[in-house]
Amino acid sequence: MAKISIASRKFLPKDVIIIHEDRDILVVDKPAGILTIATDAEETNTLYYMLTDYVRKGNPKSIYRIFIVHRLDKDTSGIIVFAKSEQAKKYLQDNWEKTEKHYLALVAGTFKEKTGVLESYLVENKAHNVYSTPDSTLGKLARTEYKVLKESNNFSLLDITLHTGRKHQIRVQFADINHPLAGDKKYGVEKVKFNRLGLHSYSLSFDHPYSKERVTFRTKIPAFVHKLIGSYKVESEALKE
Repeated sequence: MAKISIASRKFLPKDVIIIHEDRDILVVDKPAGILTIATDAEETNTLYYMLTDYVRKGNPKSIYRIFIVHRLDKDTSGIIVFAKSEQAKKYLQDNWEKTEKHYLALVAGTFKEKTGVLESYLVENKAHNVYSTPDSTLGKLARTEYKVLKESNNFSLLDITLHTGRKHQIRVQFADINHPLAGDKKYGVEKVKFNRLGLHSYSLSFDHPYSKERVTFRTKIPAFVHKLIGSYKVESEALKE
């Protein structure tokens, strides 16, 4: 798997960091506040638009493009992978269930059980709000595993393993158990006031579409975590930089 040297950063905003690029994939650390793809209200301030411009080196007539494999919410930061061909996209999506996805989450309150698994069925209504239902015929199964890394009187820092990839899954499930994410104005009513959503995708492992070898990519621990946990030494092997 030959790694391609990253081209001039003049085609990328300074806060969009490329972690890895080769002929088949582009792995990026997405900042909070940027959409993955366009909506009716926003077409250009998206990661897809920025990275398409990057692979085309600013030339809109270039044949080069990228392909969406998965998404992160606008207010979630962290690692996301794009494909650079239809074939790579198909392989990654066909094998997405084998992908290991890890997040850091800052949530309100402390936990009696320091590890656990949350399971519920999630439904999206016409207003695009997601909620849990006990009816398996209405909702889609969502499964989230967590481990407490650090606690204070006001919040807990969690290492989350995402076993399914439902829309707003982490946000809804932790709000359901009265531990909403910091800064979550949609589901949490800001029980922990914060200037951004306390959710970061820090690790992604998957089979490479060309080599078929298992690859793992990680981001650095984001500044908002350091700000709130101070000089705390992260002991989780998965979080060591």
